[in-house]
Amino acid sequence: MSAAKSRLSGILGHFILPSGSPSSKFELPVNRHGLSPTIFLPRAASIEPEVQAIYHVTANQKVLRRSYIEFADRARGLAYYLKKHGYKRTGVLCPNTPGFLECVFGIAAAGGTNIAVNHRLKPADVAYILAHSDAELIIVDQELVPLLDVYRSKNPHVPYIVDIDTDEPRGQFNDAILEGLACDVETGGKGWNGLESEIADEDAVLALAYTSGTTARPKGVELTHRGCYLAALANVIESGLNYHADRCRFLWTLPMFHATGWTFPWAVTAVRGTHYCLRKIDYPHIWQLLKKERITHFNAAPTVNTFLCNAEEAERLPDPVRVTVAASPPSGHLFEQMTDLNLQPVHVYGMTETYGPITKAYYMPEWDAVPLKTKYQNMARQGHGFITSLPVRVVKTGLPDGSIIDVKQDGKEIGEVVFNGNICAKGYYKDPDATQKLLSGGVLHSGDLAVWHPDGAIQVLDRAKDIIISGGENISSVALESMLVTHPGILEAGVVAVPDAHWGERPKAFVTVLPGKHVDGKEVIEWAKHVSDISKFMVPKEVEVVSELPKTSTGKVKKNILREWVKGSDRHFD
Repeated sequence: MSAAKSRLSGILGHFILPSGSPSSKFELPVNRHGLSPTIFLPRAASIEPEVQAIYHVTANQKVLRRSYIEFADRARGLAYYLKKHGYKRTGVLCPNTPGFLECVFGIAAAGGTNIAVNHRLKPADVAYILAHSDAELIIVDQELVPLLDVYRSKNPHVPYIVDIDTDEPRGQFNDAILEGLACDVETGGKGWNGLESEIADEDAVLALAYTSGTTARPKGVELTHRGCYLAALANVIESGLNYHADRCRFLWTLPMFHATGWTFPWAVTAVRGTHYCLRKIDYPHIWQLLKKERITHFNAAPTVNTFLCNAEEAERLPDPVRVTVAASPPSGHLFEQMTDLNLQPVHVYGMTETYGPITKAYYMPEWDAVPLKTKYQNMARQGHGFITSLPVRVVKTGLPDGSIIDVKQDGKEIGEVVFNGNICAKGYYKDPDATQKLLSGGVLHSGDLAVWHPDGAIQVLDRAKDIIISGGENISSVALESMLVTHPGILEAGVVAVPDAHWGERPKAFVTVLPGKHVDGKEVIEWAKHVSDISKFMVPKEVEVVSELPKTSTGKVKKNILREWVKGSDRHFD
């Protein structure tokens, strides 16, 4: 055994569990405690310390397994390291690794703010986020260190710690954990009782989740301890993490940097599930894990599910896997494909400003009696508000006095989706104007246009800027995309407006093709003219076949780039 491994083994397993109570620690009333999801980790370790918490194939291609007692100790060590050095604002630039999970709990337990950075951004955007968030320390995966070049050229004084993500107990990140564990011992061994797993101010900011910044600078969404706690518990319920008789085995296909993984680092830990970490999306490897590790749950955008369903390794699984689907509106066709493979869709909807998911399309038993096409169309609606939030609303747009008035629940009148309740963001960091706009009228504005059905379910039609107005008719690019992908040769579709001398605007579609298929744009237009669900005014003026659609890091098609393509701009994109 190496000296480093001996030191780590000698410290792990001690001083794990809190023994005090919130009331004695913070002088709160006996009938309440501050809500923070950080407590889920020491709680899990106290109940089932030896249960597997983490499964991971490391950067050096070794299988790493960690128990809850190890997970809790490592997060505790990181927390004491941060407290010792006084770091309150920590940037995290990592793939979906055990180190990222340890940061989620360790930074919060130190009373700090987690600044998770999208590692798929350009170095200049990474630099902007780290500077705007006032990061005092950066924890970075070794593979991603070059992304810091622009930031460090202007901020050489900000230290960073490298996580090598291997099975070896060496490197700066492990050394920091060891230093923190030793600090705990040297200062009296208070363990989690000396940390902030229980909190007095539950409205304090736990994390800054930066928006993708497709057309403007990314904004830092302020996520609080209370909001993360309630969103995590909602996800336990709505995604059925405690649904299986066996333990939840959760596959990390969703980026942890995206709204702190939609709060699933806390949700999975709350039910003592196993986190299956992934350094990158690799469809053959995902299918291998689905089959051999008997994954029970994962989260993914429609684009990831589309490629997963059409992978060469795809085959119907013997046991159902609950797949929470969000990030962009899915099609009923995709849900039919997924169901055929025993990937059971849990359709949710939300935004970074709502901690990720905030609505769900609740499956109704009466849908079993309707035609399959109708059933899957119903499943593709965005549904009703989460159990820990208030009901979602659709309100009229463009009212001169800015008042908030609901549209009719007739499935026809179009309005904007707005939210209220426990899992709405506090605001944007250092951006009062954007915060005021986001929360104007006493609601949180989504910018998404939708209709409200008689059963109370909402259905998103488009972003306000993406709706196509042709001859006075509103065309939902989302609805048209959903219909185009039912073509037997089309894999994905992205639709934007093009100028039309007679109608003002007409839709143009960019499509990618299924492996082994041939698709001609003119043939697709003729096919669309005979599809019953596509009205005459919705038929695309043009259909262009492309090798790839430009997407954000969360799988949304970049409509702004498609609009540039329409203008004849360069087809290169990152």
